[in-house]
Amino acid sequence: MFVDSDTVNEFKSEDGAIHVIERRCKLDIDAPRLLKKIAGVDYVYFVQKNSLNSRERTLHIEAHNETFSNRVIINEHCCYSVHPENEDWTCFEQSASLDIKSFFGFESTVEKIAMKQYTSNIKKGKEIIEYYLRQLEEEGITFVPRWTPPSLGPSSEIVPSSKSQVASSAAVVPDTALEGLSSEALSSPGGVSEPMVGTPDDKLDADYIKRYLGDLTPLQESCLIRLRQWLQETHKGKIPKDEHILRFLRARDFNIDKARETMCQSLTWRKQHQVDYILDTWTPPQVLQDYYAGGWHHHDKDGRPLYVLRLGQMDTKGLVRALGEEALLRYVLSINEEGLRRCEENTKVFGRPISSWTCLVDLEGLNMRHLWRPGVKALLRIIEVVEANYPEMLGRLLILRAPRVFPVLWTLVSPFIDDNTRRKFLIYAGNDYQGPGGLLDYIDKEIIPDFLSGECMCEVPEGGLVPKSLYRTAEELENEDLKLWTETIYQSASVFKGAPHEILIQIVDASSVITWDFDVCKGDIVFNIYHSKRSPQPPKKDSLGAHSIASPGGNNMQLIDRVWQLGRDYSMVESPLICKEGESVQGSHVTRWPGFYILQWKFHSMPACAATNLPRVDDVLASLQVSSHKCKVMYYTEVIGSEDFRGSMTSLESSHSGFSQLSAATTSSSQSHSSSMISRWRFC
Repeated sequence: MFVDSDTVNEFKSEDGAIHVIERRCKLDIDAPRLLKKIAGVDYVYFVQKNSLNSRERTLHIEAHNETFSNRVIINEHCCYSVHPENEDWTCFEQSASLDIKSFFGFESTVEKIAMKQYTSNIKKGKEIIEYYLRQLEEEGITFVPRWTPPSLGPSSEIVPSSKSQVASSAAVVPDTALEGLSSEALSSPGGVSEPMVGTPDDKLDADYIKRYLGDLTPLQESCLIRLRQWLQETHKGKIPKDEHILRFLRARDFNIDKARETMCQSLTWRKQHQVDYILDTWTPPQVLQDYYAGGWHHHDKDGRPLYVLRLGQMDTKGLVRALGEEALLRYVLSINEEGLRRCEENTKVFGRPISSWTCLVDLEGLNMRHLWRPGVKALLRIIEVVEANYPEMLGRLLILRAPRVFPVLWTLVSPFIDDNTRRKFLIYAGNDYQGPGGLLDYIDKEIIPDFLSGECMCEVPEGGLVPKSLYRTAEELENEDLKLWTETIYQSASVFKGAPHEILIQIVDASSVITWDFDVCKGDIVFNIYHSKRSPQPPKKDSLGAHSIASPGGNNMQLIDRVWQLGRDYSMVESPLICKEGESVQGSHVTRWPGFYILQWKFHSMPACAATNLPRVDDVLASLQVSSHKCKVMYYTEVIGSEDFRGSMTSLESSHSGFSQLSAATTSSSQSHSSSMISRWRFC
């Protein structure tokens, strides 16, 4: 409970745009009397700093404890800001941390009390904000003019707007915070906004949301915009559509940090294995076409594409023995890519967002043969890959005619399925699917497959046993698996502190073009390009012995000899480029001289920060997560001869890499520049 406060420090800028006030707040904590007696206090004190920037239209509230600060460290940060694409909305963000070092042996009790208090304040936040909004209305204040510099005077063009909407109901605002909120804060985020006119380029107008995205709360829309902007900045135009970004956000309950992490991993995975092109470049082996008992079959009552899988009729052991685990995985990926395409088509047909598909699994014929250990292992691997890269793609899973052996399979598989996905499963034993609450609730009678007593002929293959003559030896399968997943133009390399990764490119004709396309998968790196008239000596085998690098796909190569001197033995031809973790970088260099060019990826150390420029928490945490000072990059380079180069950067091979199928609609493109500078392009 808030008791009292004293102003410790206050600052106002000359133009009145910035107002910072710092208070020492006295609080009465709802804690057991014994705990208060042992601690020797009746009240605790917090220091709260409110920073209102009317020019930027933001309000930051920071608070930390003064009492017991040597035993318990509490930090809280709240931020109010204007929604980037709708000025009638206020965005609200909040974070808090609790670090209990020691507290008279009552550490766990203090933690429980703190969590209880925090949860209680979250529930009160909306009530507090609404109370002060009503108080403003009672005082006759229905809008507050937007701040303008004193020299300009009040603007006559300001139009009152409707009551501002708060974008979150989970607002923790101490009573002292509302003192500033009652008059000044509302003039920034929730104040007067200029009318917004929807245009075809306005991707988040109401019609676009209703037509392609579905119902979104203001907070969810804000999360989508922020994540999309971050992807545009780091991946330079090669980003998924809004629908797919939303899938990752929904899968992580709109936690931006978690969604961003999983999406970056998925983007890198798609790029490395060229998943974008799988429908156009990969043809399933004939064995799959003949014996994989699955296929697309119309749509359900909600307009979702319907995929039918007759798992009980499928010889999983035979398929694994004939094709291997990787071929099956690739086939399942092609099914998911086709599902994405069909969802887009159905969205156009039905005039409403269709973002997921329905899967109907018929288990008639399932037996212990399907529980063959390598087959279950392959199934678990497929589930893992699909869960990580196609979140929220499954709208509903109908499991029909589940036999007695099904609980055994379910026990093995269910722990690897996400909780949100598991809730979409409907399981029917025997002929239960024909009764009330069964198949007719989800699929029109006219398209129920004939093998389920329906009237529609289903073209899904019937499966059957794979002839043993098609089985492959273990060695053949291993080589085939290796071939499938090494068919990529990208290479991976590890970058260590003191051990950069370097590649050599020999140029015979001047005015050739060196192109590169790389992703920073882990850590931060510095990218350099050097030129030398003489070729570096082959690296020594023990040059990296101290690092014991032996992991496949994580190779490290050093070419520049330690005795070489920059400016004498080799020269820098481009300015160094610092690349952060998660960034995707493309560029080119037009060579001026023949000779040897060295592309280098070097470990980037965080510089010592000045006292007035403290490191951000995200940067510190990121630096701690780089184990053993190791970074990782995935790269592709290509040289275009001078006779083939026509000055158009859009013709370079590297510009075709990216998130092709999921891109296009939402990415803002910009013209590529033909220059010798390292560039981060956006592609049309």
